[in-house]
Amino acid sequence: MQDNITIARPYANAVFDQAAEEGDFEQWSSLLNVLSQIVRDPQMRMILSSPKISHQQLQQLVSEIVGTNLSQTGANFIKVLISANRLGYVTQIFDLFEKRRADAEGRIEINVVSAFELDSDQENKISASMGKRLGKKVSILSAVDKSLIGGMIITAGDSVIDASLQGRLTELRNSLIG
Repeated sequence: MQDNITIARPYANAVFDQAAEEGDFEQWSSLLNVLSQIVRDPQMRMILSSPKISHQQLQQLVSEIVGTNLSQTGANFIKVLISANRLGYVTQIFDLFEKRRADAEGRIEINVVSAFELDSDQENKISASMGKRLGKKVSILSAVDKSLIGGMIITAGDSVIDASLQGRLTELRNSLIG
């Protein structure tokens, strides 16, 4: 997986720089999203990996699927990915692009896993608190894990805040044992 990210990063950076130059992050995000969906489709994967299809045919097919709103730089990007046999990395390119875009726009997505479903008031309080702490606009992805017993685990980028009852019990057990 790390190798995929290493390969995808220069392409994601180039797309981000191009989007910034054009002032159109939304169009590039949309293109990368569509390309990502194309490479994840099982039938398209068979076509994309077929040795019977030339790069030019593949480029034409992908461009037709993407549609008429494809800019010249978007078409060139598709051509570069196909000629370098990198179209299969477009999902990682999309993820890296979106992370840079969110950072540039001062946004962050955090994951909140709680023992019980959060109501909108709780989500708003967590969002405000984390937004103040991180200095960014926060959007929340929430999930429920009853094994936490109570509390929650908040993940924002590389930071993890374990405020769960299960986490506290584990800490207590480790301090008693060690």
